[in-house]
Amino acid sequence: MAAGARWAGADPTCAVAQAAVAVGDRWSLVVLREIARGHTRFEPLVDELRISRKVLTERLGHLVDHGVLERVAYQDNPVRHDYRLTPAGAAFVPVLVALQDWGDQWVLGDGEASATSRGGATEVARVQGLVGQQVPTTVELPSTVGDLLDPVAPDARGTVLFGYPATGRPTPLPDGWDDIPGAVGCTLENRLFRDAHDEFAAAGLAVRGVSTQRTDEQAAFADAEDIPFPLLSDTDLALTAALRLPTFRAAGQVRLRRVVVVVGAGRRVEAVRYPVTDIPGTVRWARTVLDDERAPA
Repeated sequence: MAAGARWAGADPTCAVAQAAVAVGDRWSLVVLREIARGHTRFEPLVDELRISRKVLTERLGHLVDHGVLERVAYQDNPVRHDYRLTPAGAAFVPVLVALQDWGDQWVLGDGEASATSRGGATEVARVQGLVGQQVPTTVELPSTVGDLLDPVAPDARGTVLFGYPATGRPTPLPDGWDDIPGAVGCTLENRLFRDAHDEFAAAGLAVRGVSTQRTDEQAAFADAEDIPFPLLSDTDLALTAALRLPTFRAAGQVRLRRVVVVVGAGRRVEAVRYPVTDIPGTVRWARTVLDDERAPA
């Protein structure tokens, strides 16, 4: 079926039905999930998904035929390909994040909207399972320093990425924000990382804050609070999907739950703190975690 072809067996005006045939079945969804995480080659996809080679070949071909993925040769004789998201595929990433969020809340959770998690929640194991994985090189985000920025600082001993839901300046937070468990404390967290910035720098650690707010909102906040490190805007949810970070919805917008990821040499995730229940303690932990090779996730 050519890219853009429609499903004759369904209402031709129903975008849900037509999108469903373009994306395919559950295997296609998890294939897209892994490609968004940076696993763009056939063998790593087989390993990550534990899928038969036949099924993976069929799903990749389907997604290429429907314009969701493209093949890019990286080797000749024999020819081997990267599978990369097309613009249509990249536009599907927020749908994957929404599906993950819905699953965390309604399938694996109790339906409660929350900016944090209980210790036994399934997404806790998923996020803490980031340890040992690599942050993909394919993600760059708009930042308050004016350019697209790699979330991982290339010349630092390590990078501390802290995700937070939202700050209330300059855009006011939605009504009921204080009633959402774990939502309060984003300004405090930024200030604590700001106040400890010289200590992080002396230890060879770069700091990056990440939220789904727009860059102009982040820049206004950074100016008002004298934030010395970049704030990254993940409005398109590229980093969120790449690391499968936990989210929630408030006032119709996807927000990151509070999480801290410490990345070391080779872009390897060395430690994760999630859920974050003690913000000052977590800032102190982030400063010293790479000093102890036995530090728990």
